[in-house]
Amino acid sequence: MFFRRLNWNVVGWFKIVSAISYTIIGAGALMIAYNLVVHGYPIKLGLSFTGGTDVTAKFSQPTTAEKIQAGLATIGVKDAQINTLQKIGEAPNERFTISTQVDFGDQTARVWNALNTVAPVDRGQSEIASVGPSLSHEYLTKAVIALVIAIGIQFVYIAFRFGWNIIFGEVVVIALARDAAMMIGIYALAQRRADDAFLAAVLTVIGYSVMDTIVILDRIRENVKLMPNVPYDKIVNSSILQTMTRSFNTLATVVITLVALLVFGGGSLQNFAFALLVGIVSGGYHSIFYSAPLVYILRERELRRAAKRRVRERADAERPRTVAEAREQASRGMSREEILAARRERRAREKASGTRAGSSPAARYRKKSRPGASVAAPIEDDVVYDEPGEMMDPLDAQRAGLHDAELELGHEEIHLNLDDEPEASGETTSEASATKRE
Repeated sequence: MFFRRLNWNVVGWFKIVSAISYTIIGAGALMIAYNLVVHGYPIKLGLSFTGGTDVTAKFSQPTTAEKIQAGLATIGVKDAQINTLQKIGEAPNERFTISTQVDFGDQTARVWNALNTVAPVDRGQSEIASVGPSLSHEYLTKAVIALVIAIGIQFVYIAFRFGWNIIFGEVVVIALARDAAMMIGIYALAQRRADDAFLAAVLTVIGYSVMDTIVILDRIRENVKLMPNVPYDKIVNSSILQTMTRSFNTLATVVITLVALLVFGGGSLQNFAFALLVGIVSGGYHSIFYSAPLVYILRERELRRAAKRRVRERADAERPRTVAEAREQASRGMSREEILAARRERRAREKASGTRAGSSPAARYRKKSRPGASVAAPIEDDVVYDEPGEMMDPLDAQRAGLHDAELELGHEEIHLNLDDEPEASGETTSEASATKRE
């Protein structure tokens, strides 16, 4: 109930939250690139991927991991992972597990000699084994394919669960991808070894993150019905605050358990606990501060695209396609430039689609003769009119903005020169002023 009373604008923090996530993911990507250039691998891999040697050593007196590391360095082992073990009744710091990617094979005597320089080794309670790469390239490929299929099924199910709301499905997929990218980036920055426990942690985090996100999305859907006259960003923000107490309590209980495993779980559980801790914290962070606000962001983008689409459809419906439509628009006050621009845009679209308006042959128009004047020759023009055979004065066509095609071909506009005297050749004023275009 505490978070409900807060006046936090979580939706307004979206850009800051995104910047923090991108910074961590970008730093992890840089570390991966550095590892590839310097060491030849993106992140450190465990024995399950690379193979090597696994040693359990029982010393007759207490020692330290630093001394063991120094002793192994004399035989070329610099990547050893050393963890302490303690059985009931044994003194602390006498039993250790040692893992290295160096495969000694049948040269195990070198390992024992190096360890004996640290402290006497009880060979009866010690053992050494060679480990093969159980997670091959084919196994990893199949795991990635299975992960993609699982995310795709989650997208379809969540979209169906919320009434085929594609935005909710997109939000879940984006959040899962960011959670996985952040886990890998932090793992690379921490120089932790990725093994089969890491893969198990990734799958666990994906399931946990989806569960937490669905709770918030479900509250958004309910509040849309309960708050019909409230802006959508306010609905999303209220839904986040209403579910934040539940999300925080769940996250806190899991984190406390994982911290205990990380500190007291020993070497066999520390890597798994670290991966889970990173993934669950980043998943909870994204579910609350990123996924829910992303619903509002995607919805606003969809509304803007729909508005632009309606404007284009309205403009297409208002463009003149015949002479009658052009006359009507001109009578409504459309300027000649607006008519020309609309016609050019329509012709460009028709040219791109390979069609022209109308399927019947284009009708022609010719100049009307004044009484007593000779009949002018028909004008060859490509302008299409309402009805085939309709006769129209060229000046009327010019005023209606229907002569732009001829102008583009180099024809001249028609001008009435009423003040000029008739030529000596006997041309009438009407014939001299209403000459046809070239």
